[in-house]
Amino acid sequence: MRVSLVGAGPGDAGLLTIMGTRRIQSADVVLFDRFVSKEILAMIPVSAEVIDVGKNAGSHPVPQSGINRLLLEKAKQGFNVVRLKGGDPFLFGRGGEELELLAENGIPFEVVPGVSSAIAAAAYAGIPVTHRDYVSSLHIISGHAKNNETPKINYNALVRTNGTLVFLMGVTAVEEICKGCIAAGMSKDMPAAIVENATTSKQRKFVGTVETLPVIVRENAVKSPATIIIGMVCGLSGRYDWFSQRPLFGTHIIVARVKPGISKLSERLREMGAHVTELLCAKITPLTVPGCLLEKALENIADYSWLVFTSSIGVNVFFNYLIEAKIDIRQLHHIRIACVGTETEKEVGKRGINTDYCPGEYNGAALALGLCKIIKSGERVLIARAKDGAEDLTRVLTEAGINYDDVAIYEKTRWGGHWLLSDAEYAPLQVAFTCSSSVEIFAESMIDIDFSKIKAVCIGERTAGTARSYGMEAYVSTEATIDSMVKRIEEINACQREEIING
Repeated sequence: MRVSLVGAGPGDAGLLTIMGTRRIQSADVVLFDRFVSKEILAMIPVSAEVIDVGKNAGSHPVPQSGINRLLLEKAKQGFNVVRLKGGDPFLFGRGGEELELLAENGIPFEVVPGVSSAIAAAAYAGIPVTHRDYVSSLHIISGHAKNNETPKINYNALVRTNGTLVFLMGVTAVEEICKGCIAAGMSKDMPAAIVENATTSKQRKFVGTVETLPVIVRENAVKSPATIIIGMVCGLSGRYDWFSQRPLFGTHIIVARVKPGISKLSERLREMGAHVTELLCAKITPLTVPGCLLEKALENIADYSWLVFTSSIGVNVFFNYLIEAKIDIRQLHHIRIACVGTETEKEVGKRGINTDYCPGEYNGAALALGLCKIIKSGERVLIARAKDGAEDLTRVLTEAGINYDDVAIYEKTRWGGHWLLSDAEYAPLQVAFTCSSSVEIFAESMIDIDFSKIKAVCIGERTAGTARSYGMEAYVSTEATIDSMVKRIEEINACQREEIING
């Protein structure tokens, strides 16, 4: 039993601390705020109870007293409880209040500090909050008071410090803040900035002066979470801005997925600055119950000379079954392994096994044609793949007279539901597809959408063919790898930017 107040940081999941990650992954119960990113929430164990206690301005579905009681109740039930808070728990996070009831009742607790947006927002906007040539002090102020009252800020004292001023939770009070600074003697030309959705792919940065900032905020409809920075160092933002220079910054890409968990493609795209929306199109169901086709095939494993995989999912399902069924992997010592695509080959390699054949082209037909040239007379092939897999592979093998067993070891089923994309998501719309079935389920799940306006970035020609059948504009990666897909997306967006620049 333990309660951990964990700072989730400003938004970028990469800024979550190692200790914070460990506490989340071992939690029985998690209470989280509204500014905690989806990527961090995805780290919570499936078995954990997850409670949304997020608050909006003027709307507290779970009041602070209720949050305090929940922490106490769950801890008393013997659970490891994580209170997941944006930024740092003790920096305007009311962490101290949440510990009071726990301390009174003798409940063990700990505080895991988090990266504060007071520092991170400035850093991701290219603003060093301290600089020996400009300022030697930093002052962090809350722009939001209790019960929505006007914050009581001593502007005269702040202005006299000649330091960098950072206001958190102050977007609605930006006009009062700037007027207060000017009234206290600050120059109207003092550089000032505001950073919205800091450290995320939705980040927007606006730089002006303490006089013009309120107008800039109003004209650009800046909303929370936003951090206000006032001081000479704001003038360095243009020179030191690194985040907005990422190649896919400002680009919105939908990644259509077929399994939950951490997406390597999404991670790579976010690292390059893209705003990524993940749509889980389908779930993977292993077909490995007692008496399954795979069980029967493995009982006769000595009859096979080749084992064929067509996806990394199939590799995972196959070897997971060996572990669950307590089958000694040495029973495969005589088997040669073939697969499609380098991602599948890498997955096999994680088991300490080198593949014997992987075609240069990433499709079932190429795999089959290659196998036809190297399979010896009398050899039998075990194909372990998805139910209703592409017919190209088996068709070529059949025509060549090669003996095989096509064993379905998993199936893809849709999650259900429909999606209605907003105008912001719709134009322009790029969707990344890593398999043909994700295209089909995506298309079936969309409401009122013109598929001809979708740029579909596909991992192979078969996937691209499915996208074209729905009228999408399809682009194919050079290789069937995540790296190749990312490169293709980068090329598409570079061309779009050049077209915009050239009119």
